[in-house]
Amino acid sequence: MTARSQRRPAATLAGLLAALVLAGGCAVGGPEQDEPGRPRPEQPRASAPSGAEDDRADGTTSVAEFAKDFEVAVDKAELYWAEQFRASGRRFEPIRQVIPYQREGEVSCGGQPVPRNNAVYCSAGDFIAYDVRWSVAAFRQVGDAFLYYLLGHEYAHGVQVRLGVRYDFTIQQELQADCMAGAYLGGSVQARQLELAEGDLDEFREGLLAVGDDPDQPWFAEGAHGTAEQRTDFFFRGYESGLSACGLG
Repeated sequence: MTARSQRRPAATLAGLLAALVLAGGCAVGGPEQDEPGRPRPEQPRASAPSGAEDDRADGTTSVAEFAKDFEVAVDKAELYWAEQFRASGRRFEPIRQVIPYQREGEVSCGGQPVPRNNAVYCSAGDFIAYDVRWSVAAFRQVGDAFLYYLLGHEYAHGVQVRLGVRYDFTIQQELQADCMAGAYLGGSVQARQLELAEGDLDEFREGLLAVGDDPDQPWFAEGAHGTAEQRTDFFFRGYESGLSACGLG
């Protein structure tokens, strides 16, 4: 994806090293909820490979490109949600901080260490934390569009907290966040803040396949996010129809 215009966002990218040694692997779970409104982190089932032979043909391979795209993703999420809040007569407060990390326990949320190979929104500190090695590996394997989805999903959790949205089951919270991420990206494309490149929609689908729950996971299980099919469905509902498809707006 490419941005039509850019401003420098408030996201923190300190600690992003120029020479990363990629570490693949599946996440093993996230911290328990320490307060209402703090959703679970992403729990991808597919590991991202390392090695240049697995890089995609779209050229999204360098750490510098990753850093640039991540800044743009944060910027456009802030612009999108500020406009949505403004349109409804509310004041929007951007998420306080976006924190890259490389080791389990380097970042804590409510006293719980954030695990490796993950991304999470923490309402206790109002920040998004992401494993930079895992994120760069996914960026190289899937493409830059998935990075915008990943940031959009976690940012949506921050918006849920700001709106006081809290469901009985984790899966409801997560699928709504997928829908909201789709609405942010679709709305940004319509507003000409972002421009789709060839293959971006396929990258969204490919990335959603990687983060779906096991089909045998009970939908009511604590920490459930939804199957790949469910997550793809909700994402594209938002992408095509906006926030009204997410129970908002």
